[in-house]
Amino acid sequence: MKRLFDIVFSLLGLMLTTPILLILAILIKREDGGPVFYRGVRVGLHGNPFRIFKFRTMVVNAEKIGGSSTADDDPRITKIGKFIRKYKLDELPQLINVLKGEMSFVGPRPEVQHYVNMYTNEEKAILNVKPGITDWASMWNSDEGAILAGSTDAEKTYMEKIRPEKIRLQLKYVKERSFWVDVIMVFQTLFKLIKR
Repeated sequence: MKRLFDIVFSLLGLMLTTPILLILAILIKREDGGPVFYRGVRVGLHGNPFRIFKFRTMVVNAEKIGGSSTADDDPRITKIGKFIRKYKLDELPQLINVLKGEMSFVGPRPEVQHYVNMYTNEEKAILNVKPGITDWASMWNSDEGAILAGSTDAEKTYMEKIRPEKIRLQLKYVKERSFWVDVIMVFQTLFKLIKR
C-alpha cells in the first residue's frame, strides 16, 4: 500500500510541478553555470547508500569548502539558493528518489554517513525504515538553517541543539509507523508548507 502510494503521488507530484522544476533549473544554471542538481550520497534502507536529488542551492563543490550542517547565513549559499531554501523547493526533486524506490514520502530524513556512523545500537533501528521526504522530526524543525544561523560552529550547534530531538522523533516514527500515520503526516506537511 505504501509503495503504491509513493509511486502514484510521486508521479502526480512530478507532473504537477514540472513548470516550477523547469523555471528553477533555468535560474540555478543561469546564476553560475554549475549543475542544476546536488547529488550527495545519503544512507538509505538497511544502510545502503544512494544519491539524493536536490536542487543545488550552494556554490559548486560546497562540501569541500565546509561541513554538512548549513546555516541560513552560510556564505556558500547562492542568491537563488536562498530563495529555494526558504520555501523548501530544493526538496522537490526528491520525488525522483521516491519514484525510484530509494525514498518514501514519509520516513526519517536520510543522513550522511558521518552521522550514521554515530548511531547507537538502538538508533540503528532508523535504518530499518526507508528514508523519507518528511517525518515528525522534519515538522518539528522545518528550518534547521535558522537555528544554525549566527553559530560560530554550525556542526557543534547541530549536535547539541538539533540531533538529539531529531533522533528521538525518528525513533518514534519507526515504532509507531502505519499507513494512516503517513497519510496524516503528508497532509500536516502540506499544510505547514502552504502556511509558510
